[in-house]
Amino acid sequence: MTVLLQIDASVRKERSISRGMGKAFREHWLSLNPADKVIHGDVGSTPPPFISEDWTSAAFTPANKRTDEQNSLLSLSDQLIEEVSAADIIIISSPMYNYGMPAPLKAWLDQIVRVNKTFTFDLNRGDFPLEPVMHGKSLVLLTAYGEFGFSKNGIREEMNHLGPHLKTVGKYLGADECFEAGVEYQEFDDIRHQHSLQEAHRKIPEIVETLSERLNDKKRAEND
Repeated sequence: MTVLLQIDASVRKERSISRGMGKAFREHWLSLNPADKVIHGDVGSTPPPFISEDWTSAAFTPANKRTDEQNSLLSLSDQLIEEVSAADIIIISSPMYNYGMPAPLKAWLDQIVRVNKTFTFDLNRGDFPLEPVMHGKSLVLLTAYGEFGFSKNGIREEMNHLGPHLKTVGKYLGADECFEAGVEYQEFDDIRHQHSLQEAHRKIPEIVETLSERLNDKKRAEND
């Protein structure tokens, strides 16, 4: 059984383009693999708390020396890390807010990217002391932009702090590869937006089928 972790970050509900993309991905996946499991995290509606000085102190305290209060502070983090660990595919549907990710999504990531849980730190590694603990997962980014030109060589490429940030931090979620489908021109609401929306929804089944075929081939090889 393949496990999908779907994280929706938009504060909008029915009007959310990114949520619609996440729903399309999930439904197409389950139409091909009905026995698979989806863990759904709606951080846009129920944001995780921001980390604090006390949280950070607890995270850097060895597990066998933590107080009950420190364990309580880290309990949600432990749960979210378990969900990420269980997932084969992580789907993040998110709009761009102010050229970056929504605050609830950043709060979710900050709860997960944690020393000795999702990464190790060793100065003997030289200039790159951080190393991910998890590997072998696929990250799927389903994004929505009010403006346009945020892709590679686009006129706003350097203003895109959503996709590149998620791809960078994705390695600490165990992602070895990333697939992306995005919708642009939302604020213009013209034919360009309609074409972008159609193209994204055309691309989603392609990503689903590529990942589904690959994972099913891997399962068959393991069972031979």
